[in-house]
Amino acid sequence: MEISYLRALHIVFVVSWFAALFYIVRLFIYATEAQQREEPAKQILSAQLLMMQKRLWNIIGWPAMAGTFIFGIWMIALSWRYYFSQPWMWLKLILVLLLTVYHLRCTFIIKEQARGVFRISSLRLRLFNELATVFLVAIVFLVVVKSTSGLLWGTIGLLALAGALTLAVFVYRRISGSSIQKKK
Repeated sequence: MEISYLRALHIVFVVSWFAALFYIVRLFIYATEAQQREEPAKQILSAQLLMMQKRLWNIIGWPAMAGTFIFGIWMIALSWRYYFSQPWMWLKLILVLLLTVYHLRCTFIIKEQARGVFRISSLRLRLFNELATVFLVAIVFLVVVKSTSGLLWGTIGLLALAGALTLAVFVYRRISGSSIQKKK
């Protein structure tokens, strides 16, 4: 198979994987917040959200991750000498490994919530959700720019992005908390 087709398939699976990663954590947040609702809303929302988590993860999350790995490894196998000689590729592979750990952590949270354990606050889950954005930005810049010479500035930029996202979560939390107080 021509490498451009492999690259296209790899990108499709990467996009699908990130879509699943972004959405699953939103479902964690909604399920956690549903625990504050009165019955029967709590039970109805929890059942629906847990079913959505399971379907998203089994139908999109795991297959997208598998496709990302299959087509990524296939591309590397065709030009392994080139890819393994590039410092940016080593950094990308480290980030993909960390993203895989993030994916496995999401799987653990799915299993916890399915057992009725909601120990992570919605605020912490909102912050956790932004971690996937940091991975996405880092990986895309490494692949497109193909350079580690600007790694210091890239790291500073990523930390600034992470700080801005964290600040946005706190501002959102404060605004949404004050609107809830006004409704009461």
